[in-house]
Amino acid sequence: MQIFDGNNVDFFEGQLIVVNKPLGWTSFDVVNKIRHLSCKQYKVDKLRVGHAGTLDPMATGVLLICTGKYTKSIDLLQDGNKEYIAGLKFGVTTPSYDSETEEDESFAWEHITRTLFEEKLLQFTGDIEQIPPLFSAVKLDGKRAYKIARKGRNPEVKTRNVRIDSIAIEHFEMPFVTIRVKCSKGTYIRALVRDIGEALGSGAYLTRLIRTRSGNYSLENALDIDEIENIIRNL
Repeated sequence: MQIFDGNNVDFFEGQLIVVNKPLGWTSFDVVNKIRHLSCKQYKVDKLRVGHAGTLDPMATGVLLICTGKYTKSIDLLQDGNKEYIAGLKFGVTTPSYDSETEEDESFAWEHITRTLFEEKLLQFTGDIEQIPPLFSAVKLDGKRAYKIARKGRNPEVKTRNVRIDSIAIEHFEMPFVTIRVKCSKGTYIRALVRDIGEALGSGAYLTRLIRTRSGNYSLENALDIDEIENIIRNL
């Protein structure tokens, strides 16, 4: 696939753009930005642009964007394994399992040692069952779960099978921990953090999330939005 770098650019034949998604942007914000810039540059009304794997607004890092004929490869790109750096805060939880919502419950965390933490992580590696967050893009009866949750409803979310290849501790200074997770597509790191907190007899939520790899594409190869905009404007 032609990776977007400013050379031999043809958005209609197809480009794969490895984006470093900014904090606060939705995946569709990135798609719309690139579509708008490209349509303006090529002086056209329509251009096929899509993303291969949603990132939550509070997450940053690798987001794969396809244009033109490459949009036919989105499903294949989505199948790639993922790698994340995740920040956890123990002793409190939030309804969304991340910092998008306010802290709502408190728990003891002083009993959690690094040894206990490492021991509990073992039960989350391999093939596991996971219940996605209610505040997510999972569809329930044809509607996005987060839209239902924002109306104050609490429907049942079905368990899904995912695979966690490895979880490594990057930093441990309770009540804050940073981990690196390698996993299959469809894994919700927010749900993983929730489950780790419960397994440790406490509570936890996700304070930050960086996707460092998606399939064969890493953060080192990713372009910031400003870089992409400058390249497109100079085509």
